[in-house]
Amino acid sequence: MKTYSILIVAGLLFNGILHIAAQTNDVSIASIVTDAFFNGIVDQSDGGCEGRGFYSRATFLEAVGNYPQFGRVGSEEDSRREIAAFFAHVTHETGHFCFINEINGASQTYCDVNFPQYPCNPSKSYYGRGPLQLTWNYNYAQAGSSIGFDGLNNPEIVATDPLISFRSALWYWTTAVQSVIGQGFGATIRAINGPRECDGVNPDTVSARVQYFTEYCNQLGVSPGDNLRC
Repeated sequence: MKTYSILIVAGLLFNGILHIAAQTNDVSIASIVTDAFFNGIVDQSDGGCEGRGFYSRATFLEAVGNYPQFGRVGSEEDSRREIAAFFAHVTHETGHFCFINEINGASQTYCDVNFPQYPCNPSKSYYGRGPLQLTWNYNYAQAGSSIGFDGLNNPEIVATDPLISFRSALWYWTTAVQSVIGQGFGATIRAINGPRECDGVNPDTVSARVQYFTEYCNQLGVSPGDNLRC
């Protein structure tokens, strides 16, 4: 499982404000993320996975209601490409919605003391959880502040409440990833896990993400565009 690189808090907040203010189109997310599309991802995981029964299309669509800018900025092709990108990363992060918690995540605390405004609870660990494997104390704190949960003292809720889990992923996406999607899929890889994968560090994981993206673009009837790798 991945871990996020350190993010500049001011930049996150700026990007979030920018996208909230962006004019949205009239694309229906539900008409693109159909049962067939969503279940086509889930059904590729083992029936015994912890994510089976936790992740659902209905919960995803409910969570999207809190993020009207997700998949609705630009043209319909832009919307379809963004949705393909989001689910490509989710597929890679969770193994087709198999995992809720980062594999061996509990062995690390992911507490970054360089963000004293987000003090870690010494009895908690901030390893990856949810569709985009939310990681690090500062991300949990900010996601919790935005969504309405105590990210520093109750990070586990991202792995126990399906709606909060999806909302955390969409919060991260619209705050830290959506602004770079126009630069190509490769830029979204860099925004999510650049130091651990990009610039030749782990080309296999980059290839896996790109493969999912191109597959989903094909399913959604849109070209993947250029600059697919980071």
